[in-house]
Amino acid sequence: MAEATQWEYLALSVGSFWSLPKDDDLESVLNELGQDGWEVVSAFAQRASNKVRVIAKRPLTTNSRRRRSWPG
Repeated sequence: MAEATQWEYLALSVGSFWSLPKDDDLESVLNELGQDGWEVVSAFAQRASNKVRVIAKRPLTTNSRRRRSWPG
């Protein structure tokens, strides 16, 4: 039986207190995430804010596991 894929996740807010992110800025952030191997699984407007919350995942590798700082 194949081993289940383990994932690492990223939560990122795009925008500012004063204005929603411009389409070009959001597109740049998404393209950068894609180049780094992240797959966006959710994006939504944050309530009472002008920010967009982006949730992304990518397979957890031995290399990324070493760079992460695990809580505790």
